[in-house]
Amino acid sequence: MVGRLIDGRYQVRSRIARGGMATVYLATDLRLERRVAIKIMHGHLADDSAFKARFIQEARSAARLAHPNVVNVFDQGQDSDMAYLVMEYLPGITLRDLLQEHGKLTTEQTLDVLEAVLAGLSAAHKAGIVHRDLKPENVLLADDGRIKLGDFGLARAVSANTATGAALLGTIAYLSPELVTRGIADARSDIYAIGIMMYEMLTGEQPYKGEQPMQIAYQHANDSVPMPSTVNSRVPAELDELVLWATAREPDERPRDARVMLDQLVATQSLLATALPAGATVAQRTMVFPTAMPAAAAAETSATVSFLAPDTADQTMVIGPAKPPHPSGPIESDNSTLLVTKTHKRRVRGWWLMAFVLVLAALSGGTGWYFGVGPGGHLAVPEISDVSVDEATQTLVDAGFLVSSTTGDSYAPFIEPGRVVSTNPEPGVVVPKDDEVTLLVSIGPEPFEVPGFVGASESDAMNAIPKHFTVSTEPTIREFSDTVPPGVVIAALGEDGQQLGATYSDQRPIRLVVSLGSIPNVSDMSVSEAKATLAEAKLNATEGSQAYSDTIDEGRVISVDTSESSDGVVRENDSVRLTTSLGPKPVTIPQLEGETRAAATEALEALGLKVSYNPLFAPFPAATVDSTDPKAGASAAKGSTVTLYLQVFG
Repeated sequence: MVGRLIDGRYQVRSRIARGGMATVYLATDLRLERRVAIKIMHGHLADDSAFKARFIQEARSAARLAHPNVVNVFDQGQDSDMAYLVMEYLPGITLRDLLQEHGKLTTEQTLDVLEAVLAGLSAAHKAGIVHRDLKPENVLLADDGRIKLGDFGLARAVSANTATGAALLGTIAYLSPELVTRGIADARSDIYAIGIMMYEMLTGEQPYKGEQPMQIAYQHANDSVPMPSTVNSRVPAELDELVLWATAREPDERPRDARVMLDQLVATQSLLATALPAGATVAQRTMVFPTAMPAAAAAETSATVSFLAPDTADQTMVIGPAKPPHPSGPIESDNSTLLVTKTHKRRVRGWWLMAFVLVLAALSGGTGWYFGVGPGGHLAVPEISDVSVDEATQTLVDAGFLVSSTTGDSYAPFIEPGRVVSTNPEPGVVVPKDDEVTLLVSIGPEPFEVPGFVGASESDAMNAIPKHFTVSTEPTIREFSDTVPPGVVIAALGEDGQQLGATYSDQRPIRLVVSLGSIPNVSDMSVSEAKATLAEAKLNATEGSQAYSDTIDEGRVISVDTSESSDGVVRENDSVRLTTSLGPKPVTIPQLEGETRAAATEALEALGLKVSYNPLFAPFPAATVDSTDPKAGASAAKGSTVTLYLQVFG
């Protein structure tokens, strides 16, 4: 691809990045003489109408936005079999690159990035667009300091928030609970993703982890995001609250759109700025200077001197009539004596305070020992999950607890039977030291009764799946059926690909098989007509075998041959073969010499042939056949005429 000229205008220079749907290249716009980023859809997706529509949707969504924090889209088109999208080129890195390099960001860096992202996202929400794929990879940090939001490939209109039954879209680590459970997304789903990104920037890690994507999705749907300060103690409480607000499990409890969250973010920035300690003031010494006034005037004047005492409290001293000036240098006033006296008293009081503090510290230490590691100690039950019973027991014993000799059973969708799910009391609960803790051990996922998917409409079945199960990430299977109407569920398959029985495990994926109705009837069509009709039904038709037919003219289609299907089922996008007609099957002229005219005529007419003979022998049905034309053993088409040559005497 490097070096290729796209659409006669864009010269590809080098590859920048590669994603699941497209590859991004650095290119030169030869017409405007500027560098651009050109996004080209992968070739194997070009025939997929859904991917192509999503690719074009990205161009349309981004083109509707004109905002300094959104990547600009310049052009979109098709060159041969390649769909492409032309965007502004931003030399720099992504937020993901920054997090991988630094681990976590400071509070100030996090607020700066979020302010730019929310500003761009608020423009999208105002235009009626939900991004649906917010993640650090889609936040671009340009070398010149600009921060922009990109990749609107999964964007949808705000009103388009109904479940479709398709596979979950977006990166699993940032999906909101409603997207996981119901496949529904609106502006508040973007806010949830922003909250997860904010947590990751402040802590350097994502709140939910798991070996399988389904484990992470389950946590999104059932758990609450913890406060970032539990991982990074330097996170201010104000940002904890902001993260918890943005990641509330119920959409109604989150900010309604990016503008609302941006306003709160700006208010939080101001609050944090005013909470910073002001610069320390420098305490100046109090000095008594010689008076510059005449003695008489000084005698009648009293002066007020303000000074900062050592304990930082402002005090005001009133000085009486000044004494005559000393012959050399500053004079010793009563203020100096008073200051020395106060300083001495303050020092004495300080020693008493220090002693008092030491006593309190000793008492506190003793109390802390007693209620900490001592007999009166209280401990928080540690987090224990997905470990063996022996490991969990050792962890609790090391932490200072007694472990119950009996265990409790607990259903767990994603933890193997026999491994520990949790504890009773629950993790995090503070209990007295040496208290007894019971281990809850997995007995596997809870079985639930399978609803009546078969015979239901596809939409009803999709709505019933999330009650106890999950929609499979594999696309719905669509197959042709002569007995099941279109859009009706033929079967429901488990994760092993087999049809479900009466019960199925909690949170396990279900894949539906939905009817497309009967294969279109293309009998007596021309080959080209039949191929076009089957293509509309998403079947790939090719010419196959030929057969004789008394009713279908030669060269036209007799039927659709589905015998190549391995399981006898034809599905969407399968290939089928067309059986075409050779016309009526020819017949072989039988041996009729010596047969009477009547018997020969009957035999030939039974084969679908017409008979003629010399009218001279019309009165003689018993006349015998001397020969035939065509001769015996020759082939003749049905409906053709055979001539009998007769004789009366042998």
